[in-house]
Amino acid sequence: MWDDAALLRSLANTLYVLCALMVLYAAAHYVAHMPTVLPLQSVRLEEKPQRVMVSNVMKVVREEVRGNLFTSDIERVRLSLEVLPWVRKASIRREFPNSLVIDLEEHQALARWNGNKLVNKYGEIFVAETTDSLPEFQGPEGTAAEVTAQYGLYSSQLAAVDLDMALIALSERHAWQLRLSNGVMLELGREDMQQRLARFTRVYPYSLAARAGKLKYVDLRYRNGFAVGGLVGQS
Repeated sequence: MWDDAALLRSLANTLYVLCALMVLYAAAHYVAHMPTVLPLQSVRLEEKPQRVMVSNVMKVVREEVRGNLFTSDIERVRLSLEVLPWVRKASIRREFPNSLVIDLEEHQALARWNGNKLVNKYGEIFVAETTDSLPEFQGPEGTAAEVTAQYGLYSSQLAAVDLDMALIALSERHAWQLRLSNGVMLELGREDMQQRLARFTRVYPYSLAARAGKLKYVDLRYRNGFAVGGLVGQS
């Protein structure tokens, strides 16, 4: 090997190239981390949010953004933004030469969860304030996604007879209960819930719709029929 001049020249050239690349990398890394190089001059939102307060976003930016275009810890900024009310997800990208661009995905509130929280269309619970009129979801801890899924199924069944829900509740024993927007409570129980609700929607237009304003409840937990509650206002 040491007698092969051509091989030695090739190795030497390779080492020179590697050294040059390492020097260039070190220089580029040093320059990129200098605060006076490519300093951040603006942070902008991709779109104006509907629910998230822009002032809260800017507060996070002022507190969390440090360094220049390359050295800013955008992961830390992202996590801080996702703590804000109504923010479901945040993404941040660097825009040459001096900007950060923030894109926010906001929660779309589907219902109130157990009275003091909200749940979105993915069955995710979040905390925020709203004056919107929303249905009520109730259920044990960890069941928000299941209640959300069942709400979608029951809603499509009830829509066929122009009804919608004001409340859907799942008990600790896994029994389902619905309260319609007209005040009628439906007891679905723990088994064959969709079949039981289908039985209700088949007969509702013909035998129950005219009495809907007076009914208290319809108990569908019977094999081949259902029981109708007393008139509102009666004991």
